[in-house]
Amino acid sequence: MSTPPNSDEFYEKLKTQLYDTTTWPSEYLYKFIVKSNSSSIAKVESIFDNMGAVIQTTESKNGKYTSISIHVLLKNPETVIEKYKEVAEKVEGVISL
Repeated sequence: MSTPPNSDEFYEKLKTQLYDTTTWPSEYLYKFIVKSNSSSIAKVESIFDNMGAVIQTTESKNGKYTSISIHVLLKNPETVIEKYKEVAEKVEGVISL
């Protein structure tokens, strides 16, 4: 998945796949890529604040981009999708993988 389109069809398909392949509640791994600036990284991290998320960041070789991996326990696929939408809405230029 790269930069998911903001379409209901895409999210419905994702929700169905998550229900079919995972027992909930479950740990979910998000991966995002943002431009390497503290503001973008902080926005993504703040969205997962107070959720017990384990967040790892890795800067690209040239330092232009940062990869953010987030492991978090979620109760259902709807919560997974809510977080994808929130990140897309609040963080400019984010790429979701």
